[in-house]
Amino acid sequence: MEKLACLGILVGDFVTRPVTRMPERGKLELVDRCELHIGGCASNTAVVAKKLGCDVSVIGKIGEDALGEFVLNALKKEGIEISKVRIEKGVTTSGTAVLVFPDGERSFLHSFGANSRFSVEDVDFDYLKNFSIVHVAGIFLLPGLEGEKLETLAKKVKDIGKILSFDTAWDSTGRWLPVIERSIHYTDYFFTSLEEARMLSRKDDYREIAEFFLALGAKNVCIKMGPDGSFVTDGKQSQFFPALKVNAIDSTGAGDAYVAGFLTGLLKGYQLLKCGLIANTAGAMSVTAVGATSGIKDWKSLVSFAKEHNVEI
Repeated sequence: MEKLACLGILVGDFVTRPVTRMPERGKLELVDRCELHIGGCASNTAVVAKKLGCDVSVIGKIGEDALGEFVLNALKKEGIEISKVRIEKGVTTSGTAVLVFPDGERSFLHSFGANSRFSVEDVDFDYLKNFSIVHVAGIFLLPGLEGEKLETLAKKVKDIGKILSFDTAWDSTGRWLPVIERSIHYTDYFFTSLEEARMLSRKDDYREIAEFFLALGAKNVCIKMGPDGSFVTDGKQSQFFPALKVNAIDSTGAGDAYVAGFLTGLLKGYQLLKCGLIANTAGAMSVTAVGATSGIKDWKSLVSFAKEHNVEI
């Protein structure tokens, strides 16, 4: 079986829903549910890819605390290889308070935690030789992998002959493109949300944005547009996929499910446009349940879900 390595942020998500009103300072508001879920781009993508039938390993850092134990046990429970997850003393595991609004949209309060200590030195490149795809997830939430360090990682991954994919995140520091610009030309598949892509490219139209990243050297560009659908291109062939009409309960992790669906398609040997279709379907299915990974069950259920929405995978 072809294998996927997900390298990047590991997070514990405390999900509250539905948030209809923010409490005033010193006050309290009620919500229907508060739940602890595994989160973070690397872990979310890994969990969904595993559910879809991939052989997956996660590479990252957690703190020596209860939240870190929860994340590690959740990955173990999913059958994901965790031998390269490092435990960092003296720092907390990364955590996110996820505020889910009635329409399924979210806002976040995030702590870098142990993810801030993850660096190129923590990556075993001999170990990565066992994998077909190396996916770097949540780049802007990995302060130890920026600029030249990210370029070093990308170059080493390509030097051992692996497919390399990047997935961005929101850059709360406001630096954007300079953090990743020198590394983009190493990427075989560049994933980004439309909002993040607009900040990176300073362009508005998704087709112009895709051309921008292709010009920087990305081989394939995949733009996630949430309720508006998604778009994939390699510069020669392109396809816009409209969003499926679903009952959106929680969009947390939808972008990660999209990436997992796409990478699963690659590992199954499908071409670009078919991978885009699978990804678009996985992203839609993921929003039908609370939590970043709960909406996806397995490959068979994804195929059935697609048929229910007149999509043939």
